[in-house]
Amino acid sequence: MKAVILAGGFGTRLGNRTNLIPKPMVKIGQKPVLWHIMKTYANYGVTDFIICLGYKGDVIKDYFLHYEAKNNDFTIDLSNSDITFHNNHNETDWNVTLVDTGLNTLKGGRIKRIEKYLDDDINLLTYGDGVADIDINDLVRFHKEHNKMVTISGVHPPARFGELLEEDNVVQSFEEKPQTSKGLINGGYMVFEREMLDHLSSAEDCDFEVGPLEKLSKQGKVMVYKHDGNWECMDHERDVKHLNKLWNEDKAFWKVWE
Repeated sequence: MKAVILAGGFGTRLGNRTNLIPKPMVKIGQKPVLWHIMKTYANYGVTDFIICLGYKGDVIKDYFLHYEAKNNDFTIDLSNSDITFHNNHNETDWNVTLVDTGLNTLKGGRIKRIEKYLDDDINLLTYGDGVADIDINDLVRFHKEHNKMVTISGVHPPARFGELLEEDNVVQSFEEKPQTSKGLINGGYMVFEREMLDHLSSAEDCDFEVGPLEKLSKQGKVMVYKHDGNWECMDHERDVKHLNKLWNEDKAFWKVWE
């Protein structure tokens, strides 16, 4: 299977951080959030990636074009420019296809524009800013069992604020909850049949959730895989700080790899 990662948005809610780099390249620890997402997939044997580029896509291209130098120690002989890399990463089996899908193209158009790179049966799809401790194998198994065109992962959105518990207007306690207990949102980590592409166009204004996915849902062709574990996205500056704090304290729930 191939994993498609949507990495072309402007990331405006991250403010100054995305003036120089696209949101998927904002770092958690010493690695871009995009790398963390790919490591999750790779943990389950999915190492063939297609990255849909848009805003500042050249930054992502440069990262992978010079991946060895950016992720290894190396020795360079300045007399002849020969380089010896001292292998320090475990991504030697990754195959990464980087595709410019347009600066202002909406998600549906981006997916349609990478059609020729996709497998003939099922493919995986996610956003370039969300991390989760999701079991990709179980997700794929669920999709195959239900014989639908698309499966999305329903996740519990993280609580932005602590919860105040009261009784008869008297505060009983303040509780900090990592996630709310009610309601689901689409957290990415989707599986789709190739025929889904027939419902998209390569037009710049072809969206995905609004329009195509809504219509398919009304036709009963979309399943939701309920992920009761952890999920968070890098949407605001506070998310960057929070995810980095988890990583630095060795509490990164999405680190399912060794």
